[in-house]
Amino acid sequence: MTIKVAMVGRPNVGKSTLFNRLVGKRLALVDDTPGVTRDRREAMASLGGMSFLAIDTAGLEEDGDTKLSARMRAQTDLAINEADFALFMIDARAGVTPLDKHFADLLRRGKTPVILICNKAEGRAAEAGIYESYSLGLGEPVSISAEHGEGLSELIEAFDKVIFDNNLVVEEEPGEVTSKAVYIDGEISDEEADTEGEYDTGLPLQMAIVGRPNVGKSTLVNYLLGEDRQITGPEAGLTRDAIGVTYFYEDREIRMFDTAGLRRKSKVMEKLEKLSVADTIRALNFAEVVVLMIDATMPFEKQDLSIASLVVQEGRSLVIALNKYDLMENRQEIMKDIQETLEHSLPQIKGIPIVPISALTGKGVNKLMPAVFEAYRLWNRRVSTAKLNKWLAATVAYHPHPSVKGRRIKMRYMTQVKTRPPTFAIFCNRTADVARSYERYLLNELRWDFELPGVPIRVLMRKGDNPYGKSLK
Repeated sequence: MTIKVAMVGRPNVGKSTLFNRLVGKRLALVDDTPGVTRDRREAMASLGGMSFLAIDTAGLEEDGDTKLSARMRAQTDLAINEADFALFMIDARAGVTPLDKHFADLLRRGKTPVILICNKAEGRAAEAGIYESYSLGLGEPVSISAEHGEGLSELIEAFDKVIFDNNLVVEEEPGEVTSKAVYIDGEISDEEADTEGEYDTGLPLQMAIVGRPNVGKSTLVNYLLGEDRQITGPEAGLTRDAIGVTYFYEDREIRMFDTAGLRRKSKVMEKLEKLSVADTIRALNFAEVVVLMIDATMPFEKQDLSIASLVVQEGRSLVIALNKYDLMENRQEIMKDIQETLEHSLPQIKGIPIVPISALTGKGVNKLMPAVFEAYRLWNRRVSTAKLNKWLAATVAYHPHPSVKGRRIKMRYMTQVKTRPPTFAIFCNRTADVARSYERYLLNELRWDFELPGVPIRVLMRKGDNPYGKSLK
């Protein structure tokens, strides 16, 4: 089993900065604002040849049980209980605060071994805080600078000691233990993203859940996982960064990403929200299927269409989950209105599947994953060149392109150049003169005849070589 290491401490002591350094990627959002991290984030990390699962947690705060900080505290407590040992971080420049003392007492009484870390220890300003940290009763502190990478050799020694004292088995050679890292919080590789032809069902399917704030994305993730993995509540914008978790559906592994809500660009003013939006866009870039959640109790807004259009532009397969559908009385009218709006506003991707669900009660959720897998299958669809050329000849004969300046446009050959999404190339003599309306005609007929509903399709016009070009030179 892989060793689990939880990073805990009060807000703004540098937990996410150290997490990013150990993981080797900027996965966790980092900002000067206290309390940026809310949900716990997991990823494979390495230090001194050791491979382990790092868990970034929300800052520890004392608060009532009814507030957001209490829900964040519950997630942190869960991470500590699951971890083999914890890294308790304090800000050496600020010294030991009453909050540090309070949570040090709690950690001392717990069963999880603890390594005390004095972060931001560069320079003389941190010396007093380092000496003061001995009073916490957690042993000798390790002085580091997560921002500048200082003191990591001393941290390696502390890791070795706690692993030896607690008889833990550590994985070595992190290059061979990357599968769990990729499946939990990593990015898809370029080679994997550009795979063409038949798709490998052994690879995990990457699914991102997007939508406006407070539509129920985290609630859906928790229901699918069967546990309170993500923080939920009536407050809008609880999720700040894209959190990836592993989920199994009928023995198929899925990388599921819960993302921050996307508001209209004009309303995004704060730097932290801009970082959250950028993290959501990053999740879209390497997702394969995107589930767009819409709140049935709220009108279908332009922002929902903007998100759907963004997914289509990225070339990802799209499934719409109509959440809180059980609260509506005029259900058929709502479904009809959404379908008509999509047909009118997104004509380039007709047939997007819409699945009515209730993420809170689970009603209809059993129909969501079959729709996701069907969208994924169509996204990987390949059509033979022979069928495409027969189709092209028949389609052009039925409705030929109008002549341009008295000259006929000849479409000679067609082939599928890639999948994910299905992309087709048509070779003709005058590509610049092909009307956009005729390209849409071909695309719609292609979608209809080869049964590719709800999937982005690319049709490229390519100019064929002049067979007399060499003789004319």
